[in-house]
Amino acid sequence: MKRLLLTLAAASMLVGCGQTKKTEVQEAPESIETQKMVALSFDDGPNTTTTVHMLDMLQKHGVKGSFYVIGQNINDESAAIMKRAYEMGCDIQNHSFSHVDMTKLSEEELKEEIQKTTDLIVKYIGVEPNYFRPPYISHNQTMHETIDLTFISGAGIEDWVPSIDAQERAKRILDLAKDGLIYLLHDMPGNEATVEALDIAIPQLKEQGYQFVTVPELFKAKNITPEKGTIYTYLLKE
Repeated sequence: MKRLLLTLAAASMLVGCGQTKKTEVQEAPESIETQKMVALSFDDGPNTTTTVHMLDMLQKHGVKGSFYVIGQNINDESAAIMKRAYEMGCDIQNHSFSHVDMTKLSEEELKEEIQKTTDLIVKYIGVEPNYFRPPYISHNQTMHETIDLTFISGAGIEDWVPSIDAQERAKRILDLAKDGLIYLLHDMPGNEATVEALDIAIPQLKEQGYQFVTVPELFKAKNITPEKGTIYTYLLKE
């Protein structure tokens, strides 16, 4: 009986200790390297129709993207749209001057394609591009050696095909999603289905925990240093 009372007393003391000394466990804040991020990127602008609608939609959802512009599409009117994108926090990058297959060009022609577009970007927004998306994602060693910009590809949804409607495009955007992904989309005139698709997909991606950043921001967040001779679609630190 005496042994039983001692045992009960010891148990009571342990419970008492547990009640009077409560340990709280706080979750550590999520670091930037563990946050899920994707970058939306758009080719073939700027223009005064679809690019405007794309920016309206991005602004509606509070996100930004990267715009790879064609030099011959830049004029005073379209440049105002390009400047609006830049002021929204989007970045403006190089997608050649005339959108030709650049693997067929000489070194001098390559330099001209890049420089003419870079000059126009600098003229209207005052910042030189650091990234380049080759037309048709067609590239070769000569291009990598000649063009002193980081080459970007991206995961596409065939949004240049008119028969693929907004619902199907939204589904493809959602299916592709993974941390560190660069989406390759288009804001060419008439491509309103992609605007509608993103209007559907962005809220769902946000619900899944994704943050939307620009391509340069994605490189920085994932601690990736661009390497010459490489073309990037997916960024994730090893």
